Amino acid sequence: MTTTPTALLVHGAFADAGSWAGVVAELQNHGIPVIAPPNPLRGLASDATYIASLAAQIDGPVVLVGHSYGGAVITVAGAAENVVGLVYIAAYVPEEGESLGELQGRFPLSPLVSNLKEWTYPVEGGQTAVEVTIQAEAFPGIFAADVPAPVTKALAVSQRPLSTSVFDETAAAAAWQTKPSWALVAGADEAINPEVERFGAKRAGATTVELEGASHAVAVSRPKEVADLIRDAVRATS
Repeated sequence: MTTTPTALLVHGAFADAGSWAGVVAELQNHGIPVIAPPNPLRGLASDATYIASLAAQIDGPVVLVGHSYGGAVITVAGAAENVVGLVYIAAYVPEEGESLGELQGRFPLSPLVSNLKEWTYPVEGGQTAVEVTIQAEAFPGIFAADVPAPVTKALAVSQRPLSTSVFDETAAAAAWQTKPSWALVAGADEAINPEVERFGAKRAGATTVELEGASHAVAVSRPKEVADLIRDAVRATS
């Protein structure tokens, strides 16, 4: 069994596992085992169950890393026995019993909220559910203002939609209550109000860094700084 924790990277809404590419390269260059699986984005409880199941199948300790909505997922999934630390990247950090709607409702809403496009998708029983993406024309400024324009154009049309149900679901657990956490606040985030990120990080007692001018897509635009924080967490939990 390896004693160096594996970094399990959980992407958030409107992105996919490829958004971690630069971070993965940085971690691999420093000999840190890493996996970046898909996050289903279909419900907080079900997404967390999936990620916790993956973590449990990894040989050795795991540091969970969550971006954006992925922060809520690792908060719940982090209860898995072999998870030894949590890293929040421009992320939601909910309390047990708290929904994302309640958490972000404590602060002024970000521009994201008024620039969402609704879609529907089929669910069991012949019913439909609602999912959202960011309006393509608003995507660069809201999600990735510090990412080169050609990249944002591709990101805008390859978004992974998020089920709107996640905003009303409450977190069944808050792993940060018993496990150490780290947080990166994106200072120029237009998708999640940075005050939401700061509040959650402080409440969790997370070791926190803030990147001035960083957009929500900080893992794409500033992969070295993101990887540095993950390395800190891996070292501290080894």
